[in-house]
Amino acid sequence: MHTTKIAGVGHYVPENIVKNADLEMIMETSDAWIQERTGIKERRWVPQDSDDTPSVMGTKAARKAIADAGLEVTDIDFIVFATLSPDYYFPGPGVMVQEQLGLPEIGALDVRNQCSGFIYGLSVADQFIKTGMYKNILLIGSELHSGGLDKTTRGRGVSVIFGDGAGAVVLSRAQEGEGKIHTTKLHSEGKHAKELALLGPSTTNWVDAMIEAQDPEDLSYYPYMNGNFVFKHAVTRFQEVIHEALAELDKKPEDIDLLIPHQANLRISQFIQQKMGLRNDQVFNNIQKYGNTTAASIPIALSEAKAEGRIKPGQLLCLAAFGSGFTWGSSLIQF
Repeated sequence: MHTTKIAGVGHYVPENIVKNADLEMIMETSDAWIQERTGIKERRWVPQDSDDTPSVMGTKAARKAIADAGLEVTDIDFIVFATLSPDYYFPGPGVMVQEQLGLPEIGALDVRNQCSGFIYGLSVADQFIKTGMYKNILLIGSELHSGGLDKTTRGRGVSVIFGDGAGAVVLSRAQEGEGKIHTTKLHSEGKHAKELALLGPSTTNWVDAMIEAQDPEDLSYYPYMNGNFVFKHAVTRFQEVIHEALAELDKKPEDIDLLIPHQANLRISQFIQQKMGLRNDQVFNNIQKYGNTTAASIPIALSEAKAEGRIKPGQLLCLAAFGSGFTWGSSLIQF
């Protein structure tokens, strides 16, 4: 049985910065209101005239991760792409990355677990490498939320939160003495699926039916979030799944060198930090700059943390996420 290491990291975010003050001009909100509830100061939104798509942004992040790993593009033998905002309803963006990178006909798998997508993709890739099926897997999380948000006062509870961007890691077969993925823990609770969801268009709400209805009050094509309900579940599940992973390794919270939570809400991260007794230097947050980039948030944070010197070889990293589905998961990694 092989072990898996993170060989390289990279990220890409659009240049277009949307500050809270910019949102004050298009909806009834304020910088103070947004920061108090989410901790977000700004986010990146892809301009309408941009060529950036989830697959394009993912490819840009992937090239950086491959270079960081000291590999050539042709060393990649499988792709896992996590997103809730694919370029098209189908096909998924994984195959588009394969084409954009100029790779031979390697496999490409799309993961649709929203905010938990990167953790789920990490677990899948880890198993492929452990069994010896693949040697170097490209794992991407990429999201373009901005084009599908209700940017009016009606939708402000959701639209102020989300941002666009992509992060990528190269997962490789580890040698003796190198870092390794110790464990991944995955969970779901589908009875709460509609508490954080985008319900249409879908196979239960096809486009022609929506057009025929022409109901201006039909908001099913915008994301819906029951904010307080999601918050209460998130703070519980985050702690549970982190402790579950720690228990398997007989570790305690103080053994974590750096916790990188999914950047859903700064208040959630701060609550978890307090409950687990973690110091500020044990937790990495960048939601203040990027908002919630769902599947992209953990790999973007990983890449930034490494660039800032917050991650060093041998350190114990904990990744954790909670999101739509509900789905949640964690991973403990020796970097």
